[in-house]
Amino acid sequence: MNTVQLNNGITMPQLGFGVWQVPDAEATPAVAEALAAGYRSIDTAAAYGNESGVGAAIAQSDVDRSDVFVTTKLWNDDHGYDSTLRAFDESMRKLGLDVLDLYLIHWPRPARGLYVDTWKAFVELQKEGRIRAIGVSNFQPAHLRELIDETGVVPAVNQVELHPYLQQAELRAFHAEHGIRTEAWSPLGQGGELLGDPVVTEIAARHGRSAAQVVLRWHLQIGNIVIPKSVTPSRIRENIAVFDFELSGEELAALSTLDRGGRIGPNPDTLN
Repeated sequence: MNTVQLNNGITMPQLGFGVWQVPDAEATPAVAEALAAGYRSIDTAAAYGNESGVGAAIAQSDVDRSDVFVTTKLWNDDHGYDSTLRAFDESMRKLGLDVLDLYLIHWPRPARGLYVDTWKAFVELQKEGRIRAIGVSNFQPAHLRELIDETGVVPAVNQVELHPYLQQAELRAFHAEHGIRTEAWSPLGQGGELLGDPVVTEIAARHGRSAAQVVLRWHLQIGNIVIPKSVTPSRIRENIAVFDFELSGEELAALSTLDRGGRIGPNPDTLN
């Protein structure tokens, strides 16, 4: 498993396991399967409604807690300093953890204008030793600049929609300039059209790999952290089997031509 170093010196696995849209009861066996397959990073969120299931899987696993990197996210309704502290306590209760590895603001929700106060609560929680790293999700450059200018604390991670059809070059350049790690949600573009794209399928055939493995390998080679999600054991294992082959420069260049700039999910500037 590749790891990446965050801007505060801690490391996290470059490939993790996501549980978006996985019901709480199903999250426990899915995370257990992922841990057995070798995943050591689990990504959940308060809004997913499955923090308890994720926590149960971690508690029941033979894998030592110190070897599992756990991320959860603060939901939009809980923006604000005091409400952030309360929401964090509730997430930790559900997860059954004493220390969280990474906490993210799920969306900036700019019309409310509370994400700076929320970030200040994140900074305090990290100072108290309750969180190892703090970051954001779905933040645009303007949102990131405001956080940095107001607090002086640079997010360790920004988790955003990112796949070959939405490559986010400008945002990734901003991240590189400021030492923010890019993490991709919906890394496979929710399957379908992307995994059937001729460019992807031709590369997959050349390597004797699945289309999903090619896309995940693309993410890893351009430096993204990635969190594919599946509840199917065979796909859980397939998605982590991407460290024993490499795409050529020509193949990476071919995949770079697929960018359409279109989102599957909401626009962070307007989601409120």
